[in-house]
Amino acid sequence: MRIANTIDDSIVDGEGMRFVVFTQGCPHRCPGCHNPETHDVSGGTEITADELFARIERNPLCSGLTLSGGEPFLHAAECAELAAKVQASGRDVWCYTGYTLEELRAAHNADWEKLLAYTDVLIDGRFIEELKSFSHKWRGSSNQKIHRLKPTSNPRL
Repeated sequence: MRIANTIDDSIVDGEGMRFVVFTQGCPHRCPGCHNPETHDVSGGTEITADELFARIERNPLCSGLTLSGGEPFLHAAECAELAAKVQASGRDVWCYTGYTLEELRAAHNADWEKLLAYTDVLIDGRFIEELKSFSHKWRGSSNQKIHRLKPTSNPRL
């Protein structure tokens, strides 16, 4: 998988202590994007799901994985492989995407469906600079939606 960066212990990219993977490459290129360095599909570095999972396992305080970007669905097969390992270890998976849940489902893309199957919480929708908001927890703009795809420990989602 091609990634831009990781954060080993984030508390702002989902509930709990998160391991965050910023995937490389984004077709949306939203004006005002928080991570414009992730847009170029040829940037970043290559890493395997096994290598990332080994890093997650080294942190006993890590409660889950957050996939961000860039666009994780450009790397859906690899992200799903990592997400499956994370869920099997008892942790949850959050995923940020510029696509809407409806767009992802309507595409009938097997890799996208697999990543959705391993996603507990999906934050969807393109970042819209005019709707930028600091009052909407875990979202950059007010149009983005939080979808609880599986039960989580946070009933306030």
